[in-house]
Amino acid sequence: MLLARHAEAAFWMARYVERAENLARLLDVQQVFANDSRDPGSWRSMLVLNSDETRFLGSHGSVGRASVTQFYVLDQDNPTSILSAIHLARENARALRPLISTEMWTQLNIFHRKLYALTPADLGEARLPRTYAMVKEGCQAHTGITDGTFFRDEAWHFYWLGRWVERADQTTRLLDIKYHQLLPRGADVGSAFDIGQWNSVLRSAAGYYAYRRMHSQSMSPATIAGFLLQNRAFPRSVALCVNDMGNALNDLRSRYGLRGGAAALERIDELQAELNGRSIEGILAGGLHEFLDMFQKTLGLLGGDIAREFFHHEEVVSQSQSQCQ
Repeated sequence: MLLARHAEAAFWMARYVERAENLARLLDVQQVFANDSRDPGSWRSMLVLNSDETRFLGSHGSVGRASVTQFYVLDQDNPTSILSAIHLARENARALRPLISTEMWTQLNIFHRKLYALTPADLGEARLPRTYAMVKEGCQAHTGITDGTFFRDEAWHFYWLGRWVERADQTTRLLDIKYHQLLPRGADVGSAFDIGQWNSVLRSAAGYYAYRRMHSQSMSPATIAGFLLQNRAFPRSVALCVNDMGNALNDLRSRYGLRGGAAALERIDELQAELNGRSIEGILAGGLHEFLDMFQKTLGLLGGDIAREFFHHEEVVSQSQSQCQ
């Protein structure tokens, strides 16, 4: 039987690595938006996305490219930074040393050291794309090594459950900010500028080529939002993540005899009903922000259900993990 603390460590190790990769993707595409934007305050959207305005303004005087980038990449005092996420992933991996492969532990250690070796010069405009590429590649290497070496038992299911919860949450956050930020104005509709910005949204979710396979002739805010929310073949779509969460929980209950998870499965059924019960046109007509806000709150409640039923916590999350919620 898997110890609750090992299940929790696997769940959060996956979430932190996924969080770091998604943050690198968002920052990378935000750099593109900021270069093209007519809004000088566009960097504030990153703070809004992560509910970090108060924390940021407490230690920084102004919002801009340099300060926001430093805050989200190298700031050890910021619990939502890439550096903090990988540090916490490594701490959870340390707790899992009896269960994870040597390759997983070694790669995460090397990645951790590379991040701590970064300097402010690596955040300059010339080096920044290479820095983000290094972060994304390090996270992807972790995922690939995990898939190839992690024993398929309960811990593996909790690991992927954490990854899918985090990925669904991050995709909704990307859409919530970028959809409203990029709604075209008048003459911009269909222009090269408009299309380029939406290309960047898809690329930030690693979905450009997958989207083009489904929609080779058109690109619009509605079809992109529908693709990222409801497509069941795209790995980062919310619908696929929610479906896989349910599969993981059902496997934990049926294959391993775990008695918890009933409340979490009910919560997943609610999310699936919301995604399946409306077209993307209906979602947009009712208000995309309202829909995504509801979805994010329900995902937070789902995290609380998992913590209570499997990790024996009364609160939504525990210890250091609570800093990043």
